[in-house]
Amino acid sequence: GATQKQLSAWQRLILERTPLTESDRDEGAIDVAWFRRTHAQLGDQRWQALAAAARFAANPSQAKRAQFIANVLLNRVRRKQLIDGIKQKQLKESVRLLGLLPLAKGAKRDADLLERCKVLREYRRYANQLSGLTKPAALLSWQIGMKNLAQTAGFADPLRLEWAVGAEAVKDLAKGPISLTKSGVTVTLALDSLAQPEVTVDKGGKALKSIPPEIKKDKKIADLLVRATDIKRQAAGIRQSLEAAMCRGDVFSGEELRAWCKHALLAPYLARLVVIGEGIAGYPDQEGQALRDPHGDCAPVEPQVRLRLAHPHDLLETKAWDAWQRECFQAERMQPFKQVFRELYVLTRQEQKDATNSHRYDGQQIQPVQAAALFASRGWNTQDGVFKVFHDLGITACVDFQQGITTPLEVEGATIAGVSFLRRDTCRPAELASLPPRLFSEVMRDLDLVVSVAHAGGVDPEASASTVEMRASLVRETCQLLRLDNVRLEPSHVLIEGALAAYSVHLGSGVVHTLPGHAICLVPVHAQHRGRLFLPFVDDDPRTAEIVSKVLLLARDQQIQDPTLLEQIRA
Repeated sequence: GATQKQLSAWQRLILERTPLTESDRDEGAIDVAWFRRTHAQLGDQRWQALAAAARFAANPSQAKRAQFIANVLLNRVRRKQLIDGIKQKQLKESVRLLGLLPLAKGAKRDADLLERCKVLREYRRYANQLSGLTKPAALLSWQIGMKNLAQTAGFADPLRLEWAVGAEAVKDLAKGPISLTKSGVTVTLALDSLAQPEVTVDKGGKALKSIPPEIKKDKKIADLLVRATDIKRQAAGIRQSLEAAMCRGDVFSGEELRAWCKHALLAPYLARLVVIGEGIAGYPDQEGQALRDPHGDCAPVEPQVRLRLAHPHDLLETKAWDAWQRECFQAERMQPFKQVFRELYVLTRQEQKDATNSHRYDGQQIQPVQAAALFASRGWNTQDGVFKVFHDLGITACVDFQQGITTPLEVEGATIAGVSFLRRDTCRPAELASLPPRLFSEVMRDLDLVVSVAHAGGVDPEASASTVEMRASLVRETCQLLRLDNVRLEPSHVLIEGALAAYSVHLGSGVVHTLPGHAICLVPVHAQHRGRLFLPFVDDDPRTAEIVSKVLLLARDQQIQDPTLLEQIRA
């Protein structure tokens, strides 16, 4: 397998204190919150002493730059100095630092934020006109400037900042398509029902497949095509940002919701997501002034009410999750990401007993290289162990693995040996029950994805179906092939009418119960090469193989000879 680069103690310490990556920091991004925490702890006098000593830890130009950045953060540099540097000299450093200068107080704050966004938008327009040699560096400076401004203004990311102040950019499209005509050819830009830009070309009432080259050179039409590309990128980013906001539990006001419901790109996504607040929940209606519940009833939204995108845990708390799912299914509502039908993972009794460790995936074998790629795609670090840092909560989730020189990891793959959570400031394990339910569920969901897809067999489960649905279809096909007519499928269970008893097998966990009655302990053999039955239509996912083998065993329970198992069934 591929060897992972080990993190130094210093790198890990930094990684646990800032969400900015090493490349982000090298490019000039600054973690404002970390600076403010440190400055507050040291006090101004000790900070200045530290800054003076920095000359001896780096060269003079680096120390001078660091001092200038600190002065910007401490509001000791005039805004006009930075803006003039951008407008008159196109200084990349000024572009990056404009967002770090504290915003004006009180009523002037919004005007200050709007002006800075306008300056940065103008710089982006300038950067887009540069040659291929200098354009990438200029655009990178603009991206960092927007990141810094978003942090300073209190937004989770630059995209949400642009939602708040950049809705004007697509306001005209919200009213209808925009058409430009040149030499009898009409080029039209419009937004479809899913907020995706559509460009159509028409000549004399006849649709053309593409824009004629001489028409494409027209500046206004070229700008329209660039705008269509920008909107497509922005729409793709909106989906990712909305999902991240749901997982973090980002709070927004009723006033913000109303503003977003007038945003031509954002509104179509929000209309298909459940929003929850203080005693209210539903899909935004009446341009964000009300929330519509699954029964069609609307509740008014007050401007100052605190709202967030509902996580499945919130829907579970409403005790009406099934109603939300039923309504979403009947309305054929296509959500921008899984929300109403998202998998939810809650603490088991065993995890409550174990207190600080989850062992629900212990013994699951995964392919190290494939698993590392999956973990990375979900924001996990795989360089120095496998862990994910939740910076806003100060918690690090860690996945442990069975290791040892004599362990045949190359043959068997990596075997999971527990999941734990550490508190950043104390480095002590957090009790599972004390974790935010959203955080715990999303960590377990990531683990389930890795266990299902990067299992140590050679075939991946169907990507188009959820793990449970895939297992249900495999049980169905297997039972049809073997002509077993005493097996019935429910949404999350397999019900079996055996000769000795009736059984229930859970499609997610593989837990077996008699009906009515108690749990039966059927211990699976997790290794891929020891004691495995050959199962038709079953891939090498260990948990799926375990569940299907349990179903086949219990469907023919009259053939069971194990005295311990028979004693459990007859108990």
